[in-house]
Amino acid sequence: MKNSMTVLVLLVCATLTAQSTWKSDGAHSRVGFDIAHLMISEVSGSFGEFEITATADDKFGEPSFMVEIKTASINTENDRRDDHLRSADFFDAETYPSISFKSTSYEKTGEKTFKVKGDLTMHGVTNEITLDGKVNGIITDQRSKKLKAGLKLTGTVDRLAFKVGGDTPTLGDEVELTINLEMAQQ
Repeated sequence: MKNSMTVLVLLVCATLTAQSTWKSDGAHSRVGFDIAHLMISEVSGSFGEFEITATADDKFGEPSFMVEIKTASINTENDRRDDHLRSADFFDAETYPSISFKSTSYEKTGEKTFKVKGDLTMHGVTNEITLDGKVNGIITDQRSKKLKAGLKLTGTVDRLAFKVGGDTPTLGDEVELTINLEMAQQ
């Protein structure tokens, strides 16, 4: 009897903390950035093509992330600037068609907040970055009957550490990232 109870308790605990796969909903997610221009204004942009997968429990606790962003999908709402950003002067999208991120650690910082560290690879260079995360909420989708989570990730990247663009007084070195996600449990 005692062994049966122990097995039952272990099964219940395993079920409660079971990890599942979550995928970003591209229609309701955005990978955006801001960078200083001429040190007096900011230019905003985004990447239109990306895949973000997370592994987390039903409360989106202790998530791990895998991200792939198509470099050529950059959009700052200025075709000439976007073409220049895709060129060898900046992202060199032909040689480096994607930007990737793989999380390596997670730290809970509040009831709905966390920090996630990971390896960002861009322009052939890999460096560790830290993103601040917030779980905005979790619901059961009426159509799919599956869980959906809303998240926001923010952080700062030093573009020169990734050899993106040269050292120039017209651009800031720091790029502010803002990633708004709607993730669907699979």
